[in-house]
Amino acid sequence: MESWSFPDGNFANLVESRRIDSLPDVNRRLQLHSSLIQRLALEEVMEGHQGCVNAIAWNSKGSLLISGSDDTKINIWSYNNRRLLHSVETGHSANIFCTKFVPETSDELVVSGAGDTEVRLFNISRLNGKRSEEIALEPAALYRCHSRRVKKLAVEIGNPNVVWSASEDGTVRQHDFRESGSCPPAGSSNQQCRNVLLDLRCGAKKSLADSPKQCLALKSCDISSTRPHQLLVGGSDAFARLYDRRMLPPLSSCQMKMKPPPCVNYFCPMHLSERRKSTLHLTHVTFSPNGEEVLLSYSGEHVYLMDVNYDGQSVMSYTADDVPKQLCIAPLFKETKVPSPSAVSSDNLPERKYHLRRLGLCKKLVQYAAKALDEGSDLFYGIEACNEVLDGKGPEIGLALRHECLCIRAALLLKRKWKNDVHMAIRDCNKAQLIDASSFKAYYYMSEALLQLGKNKEALEYAEAAHNLAPSNSDAAEMVKRIKDRLAAAEAEKSKKDNEDTGKSEVRHGRLRSLSDVLFRSELSSPSQEDWHEREDSDYEEEMELDFETSISGDEGRDNEPSILRGSLNLRFHRRDDLARENCSTDGSHGSPSSSSQHENSSYQIICDFSIFCSLRL
Repeated sequence: MESWSFPDGNFANLVESRRIDSLPDVNRRLQLHSSLIQRLALEEVMEGHQGCVNAIAWNSKGSLLISGSDDTKINIWSYNNRRLLHSVETGHSANIFCTKFVPETSDELVVSGAGDTEVRLFNISRLNGKRSEEIALEPAALYRCHSRRVKKLAVEIGNPNVVWSASEDGTVRQHDFRESGSCPPAGSSNQQCRNVLLDLRCGAKKSLADSPKQCLALKSCDISSTRPHQLLVGGSDAFARLYDRRMLPPLSSCQMKMKPPPCVNYFCPMHLSERRKSTLHLTHVTFSPNGEEVLLSYSGEHVYLMDVNYDGQSVMSYTADDVPKQLCIAPLFKETKVPSPSAVSSDNLPERKYHLRRLGLCKKLVQYAAKALDEGSDLFYGIEACNEVLDGKGPEIGLALRHECLCIRAALLLKRKWKNDVHMAIRDCNKAQLIDASSFKAYYYMSEALLQLGKNKEALEYAEAAHNLAPSNSDAAEMVKRIKDRLAAAEAEKSKKDNEDTGKSEVRHGRLRSLSDVLFRSELSSPSQEDWHEREDSDYEEEMELDFETSISGDEGRDNEPSILRGSLNLRFHRRDDLARENCSTDGSHGSPSSSSQHENSSYQIICDFSIFCSLRL
């Protein structure tokens, strides 16, 4: 690989190829070439805040930068000379999470949203001629409609009159500067403000197949610059939602919880669309400048770029029924013959030369990736080399080379072990099997991927299929043995746990001696042992709310010591998801009489009342 320093090709060759290659992505490949990316370096550190900087945004020309911070200040910076122009004391009482220039206002209006639930509009033209020291500026408009933290603001290009805010209270609100400079009006509550564009207080989903139930605490929103009627939101679940503002109900108040309106599309990686841990959520969503792609950033996960696909011909689209099918493929198919690369007409000599040069480059990249796999080093660049071969534009490379590259990339992904790598390896194995149904490598790497996911039984099927295809391969035989040992150990552990739980379930009576006894007995009151194991194996995390009721008295009727104060503490436990379900049922969005009766009879939905008596020596 001495003659090819970068996995995405030689920069000079790409420049030369523009003369004969009319593909529209050549310029983009040049702009994103790894040789240029590696030259990126820190240009300037601009100091001016006293707390964490949570938000930055450019003006339309890219000459000014605005930043918002935990110090509740807004700073305006000049990009040309990298200096602070203005520092505005906003009057927010909590961290600023979002700030924007309002378009078409000559950069005179800026807006901010903060943890104090407020959205504030400022006219910074009043600061002209003043020095950059901290200046307290009265807001031109003040909106106190939200009930929880405001996490993101959105503006529409060409519209200087409206700003949208997304809050953790589950609503997106539309603020029109022409209607009012403050909200709610004097003497009214924020529940009466009729500016709710999108109500998702019963909109969160645990999986794609689930119906929305709990509040979707919104973390981000954006409006397409090319199609301003499209609104993208993301929050406390794994799904970004695309809405058409023209199809949403009229602006309303939030006095009553509404059923979430249908969205145009959901965006979520397939492996995150199943039931998930409560810690996974979206932190940022945005449109690309041309509106053709959306970017999703997850907490504790990767950043994903997805096609909006307005023509309906999605490269990767799926339904709830498709999710389990991703890992359910028959172990063996009828053997198929791998077609040879398609021939190139010799009539067009320049095209033939370009095809041969492209094919030679791809073979070098595959060799480089195979070397990275064997040595266990440079895994990232090995994967990038495979990406260039498989996803690069140009003439068809041939199915044989594509199959080899898919298998190598799957192996590299499994060895790198980033969070989404195992699922991308499964995708590559599936594609390799479609090319060659009797591919040993495709079955072998699929078994390893399933093993990493903890799907031991499915992994054994693929490992045995790989062993049948290559009986003399020691790696396949070792894989089969390793999976069988793991299954045997898991079965022994399950039997041991069943015996322990059976012994514990026999303890049904007796006086409760401690708080742990109360919680333990509520767990053992399951109607069936299978349900108990299902709850243990799932990644659904239950939460409990604790209410305290205290009373203190002198107990004058007793012969107490004068320095002793006696009292009682009453505790009441609730499951938080049950309370949310009750709230939705009360509002008429979800629930039925039958489900209500089941809720009352369920042993898991228990409420414990008891008193703790204590003495306090004064």
